[in-house]
Amino acid sequence: MKITATEVRKRVALVFLGAMVCMAILLGRLAYLQVIQNRWYQEKALSQRMRPVPVDAKRGVIYDRNLQKLAVSVSAEAVYAVPAEVPNVGETAKALAPLLKEDVRSLEAKLSKKQATVWVARKLDNETARAIRALDLPGIGLVERPQRYYPHGTLAAQVLGIAGIDNQGLEGLEIFYDEYLRGEQGRVVMERDATGREIPTGVRRFIPPKDGNNLILTVDHVIQYAAERELAKAVSETGSERGVFMAMDPRNGDILALAVYPSFDPNDYQAYPEQNRRNIAITDIYEPGSTFKIVTASAALDAGVVSPTTGFFDPGHIKIGGVTVRCWRAGGHGSQTFVEAVENSCNPVFAELGAERLGGEKFYQYIIGYGFGDQTGVDFPGEAKGLVPVPGKVQWGEVARWANVGFGQGIGVTPLQLLSATATIANKGVRVAPHLMKEIRDGQGRVVEEYPVVGTPVIKEETARVFSEILRSVVVNGSGSLADIPGYRVAGKTGTAQVAEGGRYSERRISSFAGFAPADDPRIAAIVVLYHPKGQSYGGVIAAPVFRAVVEDALETMGVPRRREPSPKATSGIFQDQEAAVPNVLNLPQTEAEAVLRNAGLKFQFHGDGNIVFDQVPAPGTKVPLGTIVQMLGYDEVVYDPGDQRVTVPDVVGLSMREVAAKLAYAGLRLQIHGSGVAVKQNPVPGTKVAADSVVQAFFESPVAE
Repeated sequence: MKITATEVRKRVALVFLGAMVCMAILLGRLAYLQVIQNRWYQEKALSQRMRPVPVDAKRGVIYDRNLQKLAVSVSAEAVYAVPAEVPNVGETAKALAPLLKEDVRSLEAKLSKKQATVWVARKLDNETARAIRALDLPGIGLVERPQRYYPHGTLAAQVLGIAGIDNQGLEGLEIFYDEYLRGEQGRVVMERDATGREIPTGVRRFIPPKDGNNLILTVDHVIQYAAERELAKAVSETGSERGVFMAMDPRNGDILALAVYPSFDPNDYQAYPEQNRRNIAITDIYEPGSTFKIVTASAALDAGVVSPTTGFFDPGHIKIGGVTVRCWRAGGHGSQTFVEAVENSCNPVFAELGAERLGGEKFYQYIIGYGFGDQTGVDFPGEAKGLVPVPGKVQWGEVARWANVGFGQGIGVTPLQLLSATATIANKGVRVAPHLMKEIRDGQGRVVEEYPVVGTPVIKEETARVFSEILRSVVVNGSGSLADIPGYRVAGKTGTAQVAEGGRYSERRISSFAGFAPADDPRIAAIVVLYHPKGQSYGGVIAAPVFRAVVEDALETMGVPRRREPSPKATSGIFQDQEAAVPNVLNLPQTEAEAVLRNAGLKFQFHGDGNIVFDQVPAPGTKVPLGTIVQMLGYDEVVYDPGDQRVTVPDVVGLSMREVAAKLAYAGLRLQIHGSGVAVKQNPVPGTKVAADSVVQAFFESPVAE
């Protein structure tokens, strides 16, 4: 077929047109790449040539309230590798392995990575760094990196927490305030060729890091030292598993000290058990026992269901909500005012207050108002909310449950929550959120942030004032005498709580004391909790002295002046011609009662097979010469266990009729008398489990003179 000239011209035109279109597309693409995408490709090329080595910022310093350094960043060298510049991976790994005490294979894996730079080891000591530098290995370099150092070792360890190898916060305040403390990374930028080798005449630039802000705490390192010293001593002497001491300024929520024992050294935290790092004062809950009566009593006063002079009668037990709550004192306390019931820590009275006079709904509102059942808002990670029964949703008898809560059972709290409630009483009934951060400052000392202090009224100011004096009387006339400090009027409450295990209350105890001082112008509120002590477990005996020792040091450190008060006179023969009023030691544990009498200049003898003073002769208030012997009769303390409706028959053989009657009444049993004199036989025999209010027959005979 013959192709005409016209067709040839058309085909040439089409080819030309197609070529023009392709050229236009190529020119357009070229224009797009060179003009539109110019900046992107320049940056891409620069990033391929410029290989940065990160330079960590120094973490901000953590100070105490007086600008004592608690956590700082110090320089430590780190070794890095540029894999492209390492000529012989195997030989380099063999040279580094003995210095870094690392496996050769793991080093080879690091040196073979397809990355511009690789960290080989960090936090090198000076000797190791010098040895590596002396090797002058190709592709291996050293750079200074900051590491965290805690100059006071274990001081406030659970508060400060720890920082990781990459200068990041891991626990405690280090992680809570990490965004303020960590700063911004810098870098060293070096221009490299396509194989990753540094270009000798290329660009080399240093972009400095921006150091973190500084954190100023509310903690006073002097008070913290005292707290840790006394707490460690108490845990050791009592055989406790662990302990907590916390102190705060009730006026603004500043936490002045927070000690947990056993502790750890954050400079070498891997050498300690992980549980030692746990801040149990904030993260763990427990049943508080009698210290929770602070909440019950103040709520009852504020609600107007009682007054200080309201009368109660305690026969030794109370049946409420279908269960029996027993008083720890044999035969009960009899007639007593509300103030005396608080001094006596009388369980039946507090059961009545919680379940009947207040009732679940009203009682619950006060408990929530004090901050229980929710986080306090403290600036610390992992705070527990606690466990508070909700009216209408309790697991067993509604009335019985609130009766138990009334004296501190069946509710879960943290030590911090209970301290916050105590501080609320001290702060005229206004609750302020506890906190550890006072302020945050930048490197030039300018304040970046301050902790806001906001108060929430819980009870009326007059209620708080009156109840503060009642808590003062607990220390003067009740079980808290060993917490009292000459010249500083201490107010507070002791607690000895049973530990619930397997649905029942066990023999293990948690001993505590919560209080504040001075009672009429509080500057410090504090709590001591000792977990599972062996032997003596009364809070007034083992926890109150810790409070006294630390708070006395704290008040002196804070510059709070003492008030002149008459000092108790020591027992001495030179005072035999002087008189003293016999102090009231009823209801006190034996050790505490003996300490009170000794301080009053009196001697003593203790009778009975228990630890709680049931009776004393001479009676309280009697004027006697110094050195007079005070006779005390004691029985064991018992706290009601709602899971057991039976009682154990005590051993009464060898006791007088009066002692037998008291001991059986104390156990919740009735006495049937046979004969007179001293008990020689009993039925049922000691140790038998019987129903409450059962009759025990005791056979008495007159003692035969030898």
